[in-house]
Amino acid sequence: MNNQNPIRIPELASTSLPRRAFLKGILAAGAVSAIAPGVILAAKGSGGKGKPRDGKKPSRKYTGEKVNLACVGIGNRGAQIIRAFHKTGLANIVAFCDTDMGAPHTESILKQFPDVPRFQDFRQMFDKMGKQIEAVCVGTPDFSHFPITILAMSLGKHVYVEKPMAHSFRQIELLMAAEKKYNVAAQMGNQGHSDANYFQFKTWTEAGIIKNVTRITAYMNSGRRWHDTPKFAYSKLTDYLPEQPVPDTLDWDGWLATAQAHKYNNGYMNGEWRSWYDFGNGALGDWGAHIFDTAHEFLDLGLPEEVDPVMLEGHNHFVFPQASTLAFRFPKRGAMPPLELTWHDGVKNIPTLPGDMGDPVGGTDIPPPSSGKIETKKLPPGKIIYGEGLTFKGGSHSSTLKIIPESKAADMASRLPEVPRSPSNHFANFLLACKGREKCRSSFAVAGPLCQMMGMGVIAQRLNTRLKFDRGTKQFTNSKAANELLRGAPRARTGSSIINCEANYTHAPKPGA
Repeated sequence: MNNQNPIRIPELASTSLPRRAFLKGILAAGAVSAIAPGVILAAKGSGGKGKPRDGKKPSRKYTGEKVNLACVGIGNRGAQIIRAFHKTGLANIVAFCDTDMGAPHTESILKQFPDVPRFQDFRQMFDKMGKQIEAVCVGTPDFSHFPITILAMSLGKHVYVEKPMAHSFRQIELLMAAEKKYNVAAQMGNQGHSDANYFQFKTWTEAGIIKNVTRITAYMNSGRRWHDTPKFAYSKLTDYLPEQPVPDTLDWDGWLATAQAHKYNNGYMNGEWRSWYDFGNGALGDWGAHIFDTAHEFLDLGLPEEVDPVMLEGHNHFVFPQASTLAFRFPKRGAMPPLELTWHDGVKNIPTLPGDMGDPVGGTDIPPPSSGKIETKKLPPGKIIYGEGLTFKGGSHSSTLKIIPESKAADMASRLPEVPRSPSNHFANFLLACKGREKCRSSFAVAGPLCQMMGMGVIAQRLNTRLKFDRGTKQFTNSKAANELLRGAPRARTGSSIINCEANYTHAPKPGA
C-alpha cells in the first residue's frame, strides 16, 4: 500500500472546534495506527442547537415518559427499527433523516409518520433540532454507522446502532471510547441479547452447565446477494460497477459517507451494499452477531489470536467469497481453556454436525430480509457448542440452546436452573436505559469486541491470508496489509462532503502485495 503520506490526527484539544472539523478529525484518525481516544475525544463541539457537554454526564431530565427519538436511515431495515421503537410506547419520533428521502423504500414509513420533520443530512438535523433530540437510532448501511453515531454521542445523545457497530476495527475502538467519554446509553441492535437466548446462556454459564468449552461450530448457509447466478458471476468481477445516472431523490455524496469514492450504480443500493468489501461485512458481519454473540460474551472470548481462512471459494477483491470457512482461535482465558470457533457460510459449505444432533434449532424472531429468503427449511443459521461433558445445539437470535442427544437432555432436565424472563425487549431496553431505568444489554463495551472479532474475519477473507494477532497491542503480527485494514480507509475528498481528509488513501493491497 502507498502510505507515504499517512493521514495524521489533527490537534483536537482546543477549546472550540467546528462540528465539521470535529467529524473530519475523528474520521481521519481512523487511518493512523496509534489509538488515542483520550486525545481524539477530548474535542469540544461547536455551537448549533445541540451542544455537547464537554465530557460531563448527560442530563437525565426528560419532558415526559417518552424518549424523543431521531431516526437516521428510514427505509428497509431502518423502517423495521422505527416501527419496533414506536410499538414500545416509549418513543416519540421527532425527526427522520435519509440520504434517499422519498424513494420507494421510504414511502410507507413516511405515510405512517407524515408530520415528522425530514432531513437528508444528519448534521443539519442536529443543527436544527438538537435541543429536541434525546436519542438517535441508526439504521443505515454498515459503512455509514460511524460518523452519525460519533457525532450524536459527542452531542450527548443516546444511540441505538444496527449491527455491526461500524465498518472497521478502529471505528469500533473509537465508539467504545466515546461510550465511556460521553456517558450515554449505547446499544447495538442485537435482539437476542434481550430475549431467552441471552438469559439462558447467562444462567447456564453461571450455574456451570456450560463450562470448559473448547469448540464452537457456527454456520449460515442461506443464499446471499453476492452468490453467483446464471445471470451474473460476482466471483469473476474485475472492477467496480459502471456509472449510472443518480436518482433525483438520492444524495449520492452523502450516501457514500466515509466510504471510498464510487460512481453511482443501483447495484450498491438497498441491501446490495452488503456484497461489497467497501460497504458491508458479508455473511459473517450480518449474521455472526445473531449466532455466537452470547457465547462471545459469557465465555469471555474477546479478540482471537489467530484467524485462519481454512477455505474460501470464489475469492474476489471486490465482493465476498461464494463460501467461507474461517477458524478463530482464542487463547486460554483465566480458568477457561483455549477455544476454536469455526464459521461456515455458503449454500453448499455445510459443516460437520453431530450424528445424534436431531433436528436443527430454528428461529421465530428473524427479521425478513429486504430481498431473498432465509433457508430455514434446510439448515437454519445456528451453532454447535462443545463443552465439558455436554454438547449443545442452538439457532439464531433469541433461540435457546438444547442439550444433545435427546437422551442426555432428558437426563439433565431436573438439574437445569430456572431461567429468568426478560424484563424488556431490545428496543424497550434501550429506551429504558436512556431514562436511567435499565442498562443496555448489548452496550458498545459488550458488542464492540464481538464486532471487532467479526471484522478481523472479514480482513482474513479479503486478503485470503492466515493472520496472527497480538491481543495486547491489538495489531496483526504477520501482515502490514491487514493492519492497514484494521484502521479502515477514510474517504479522500474536498468541498462540502461529510469528510474532507487531508491526505490521499489508497485501496487495500491485493494479497501478496
